Amino acid sequence: MSLPTHAQGIEQMLADIRTEALYTRDLIGRDAFGARVMSALAKVPREQFVPEALRAAAFDDGPLPIGHGQTISQPYIVALMTDLLATQADHRVLEIGTGSG
Repeated sequence: MSLPTHAQGIEQMLADIRTEALYTRDLIGRDAFGARVMSALAKVPREQFVPEALRAAAFDDGPLPIGHGQTISQPYIVALMTDLLATQADHRVLEIGTGSG
């Protein structure tokens, strides 16, 4: 079995986020996240933030250990938190401390 390509990993991650948003729409009040949020998530090289042994799972819809008792958040949760910020095109987001600090 071959590993998915980077592009395939991103596409699967985005599909998983869309599916989970549909499942949780009654809880979160939305069934999709904004296009800018999804585009931003697609640009993040998640594989660079996980140990080499876990890089094949970097785009899976679940948290992954990154060392020192810390995890990289589940992509769906990152999408939800980012979408709830309701950022505008001229906004910048600096995320500090929700991973390894």
